[in-house]
Amino acid sequence: MTQDRAGAVFAALADPTRRRIVRELAVQGPLTPTALGARAGVSRQAAAKHLAALEAAGLARGRRAGREMRYDLDTAPFAEAEAWMRSIGASWDRRLTVLKRLLEGSIGGAPQED
Repeated sequence: MTQDRAGAVFAALADPTRRRIVRELAVQGPLTPTALGARAGVSRQAAAKHLAALEAAGLARGRRAGREMRYDLDTAPFAEAEAWMRSIGASWDRRLTVLKRLLEGSIGGAPQED
């Protein structure tokens, strides 16, 4: 996952209403903006704007079902964001291990005064 794509995912999930919408889509499956708005406590128009942001980040996709648009969750970006975070964490783990060894070496190797 590129940093830009990860940034889009994290930016989309930074909003609590969008996180509620994501949770509803994960639990309930495809829903209309009207249903999502009611469940998230916002208007249909607000839900539609949040869904547009989630779509732009690749987290939701809309499909026409007759006269209605139904939105579903796309979980692939979550796995990609998790992998990106894991790689950043591994990089920090390596750095901290080197720092720990350096500190242990300087503390263990220094003469102690009584």
